[in-house]
Amino acid sequence: MRRRTVLVASLTTSFLPAVLSATARAHGVGGSRFDAPVPLSFLFAGAAATVALTALLLGLTSDPVRHERGVSNPIGASASETNTPGTSTSGANAPTATDGRARPATAGTGIGPRNAGRVVATLSPAMARGVRFGARLAFLVCFVAAVGAGLFGTQADAESLATAFVWPVWIKGVGLYAIAFGSPWAVLAPWRTLYDALRQLEGAEVALFEYPERLGRWPALAGFVVLVGVLENLTIVPRSPRMTAAVVAGYGALMLGGSVLFGRAWLREADAFAVLYGLLGRVAPIRPVRTDPGGYRLALRAPWRGCTRPVADVAVVAVTVAAVYTVSFDGFTSTIEFQRLLSGARNALGAGGVASVSLYFAGLLGFVCAFVVVARAMESVASTQVPGGWRTIALAFAPTVLPIAAAYELAHNYPFVLSNLGLFVAQVGTAITRTAIDPIAQLEWLSVGAFWYSQVLLIVCGHVIAVVAAHRVALAAGETARDARRLHAPLVALMIGYTVLSLWIVSRPVVAG
Repeated sequence: MRRRTVLVASLTTSFLPAVLSATARAHGVGGSRFDAPVPLSFLFAGAAATVALTALLLGLTSDPVRHERGVSNPIGASASETNTPGTSTSGANAPTATDGRARPATAGTGIGPRNAGRVVATLSPAMARGVRFGARLAFLVCFVAAVGAGLFGTQADAESLATAFVWPVWIKGVGLYAIAFGSPWAVLAPWRTLYDALRQLEGAEVALFEYPERLGRWPALAGFVVLVGVLENLTIVPRSPRMTAAVVAGYGALMLGGSVLFGRAWLREADAFAVLYGLLGRVAPIRPVRTDPGGYRLALRAPWRGCTRPVADVAVVAVTVAAVYTVSFDGFTSTIEFQRLLSGARNALGAGGVASVSLYFAGLLGFVCAFVVVARAMESVASTQVPGGWRTIALAFAPTVLPIAAAYELAHNYPFVLSNLGLFVAQVGTAITRTAIDPIAQLEWLSVGAFWYSQVLLIVCGHVIAVVAAHRVALAAGETARDARRLHAPLVALMIGYTVLSLWIVSRPVVAG
């Protein structure tokens, strides 16, 4: 009860900075100026104080009794325990962990009996099969149609199914769905659908080799960095139907070819979207829980519940940090400060593309190094020696920053997804009926001020939830509340700094790239 009171107080406090906002220009919604009554310094101080106060109050009112929270000691776990974390992706034929590793259906995290949450609806096995089949078929048709439209259709990005579907509806839209309901990618992935069809024809698993364990999820990290970090944010590919089609067709061929070589393991470990959506799905407050007969129960749970179990390896830690960093970098590219940095880098390097990519990787390296430094600091203040050192701490606490990534992803991209979803529906309707259909205007109600306030609230609430998740992990690792506070402190400092940085980015005026 005390923990609930603290959380309610902290979340209530998180609304105050948004009420005391300052002059800013919102990203992604028009270009009009938004003026608010007080300086930005008040906003930054209020947000930082909210995060710090949350950590302080939780630290003073909690006790490290593990069995009451259902969280095992994350930094004292054996290697086998550490290698089976995550929450299963909803709708998978075989359960998989959020970071892509297969696991038993009842193994630990996110949808098991102890943390499934309160059931609010059920889906019969027959209905569940119909929904899975319909969703899988529809996504495959959209994928094929988008590739065809991009290669052979109009090259006007506002009129092409390729650009309307791939970047906003698929890459960003599925991510927002995962944040709300858990990852659907085991059902939607078109290459998994094609691979399953191939398995049916062969009557057995198709795999020429075993997946090399040393690869881990490093291919997924590379795919995320290239597709989302570089191509989406720093190139004209999202505005080019033909380039978009070529990129996703090439990626699909790589995924399908890899699955023929290494089987399902390739689709779990190497697919950037499987790993990314699985991680974002840990935050989901509404979870489809698979039942034994094959149906589903929709269950409510606290958004930090899936963020208290370690990830499997350092590659997933890197994906987590990259997800947090990349969405911030996307917002930063629209600021005048980035344009000044880019101009200086161009003068030094002599090429615009090289300069922007160099800035992206420099920032990513900085974020990764900052997280490693914090993990080492946490190791140094731990009350006992940690098996595996800072790596074990990184594996345990990396998931606790996922609410930050999810909140920023939602805050930054929901207008982009909604506006393009209306365009996509109109394009599909026009193609089916052969009659021009106007796009659905879904954001007429959203003013620049309302959008900016929503960004602030989402970002601050995401940081508060992250603090709660990290506090629970620290409590499970410490023998006393004092041990937990000491272990948690370096990460709290990092979260406070990133809160201020995030709000500074969304407060900056938008400039043309």
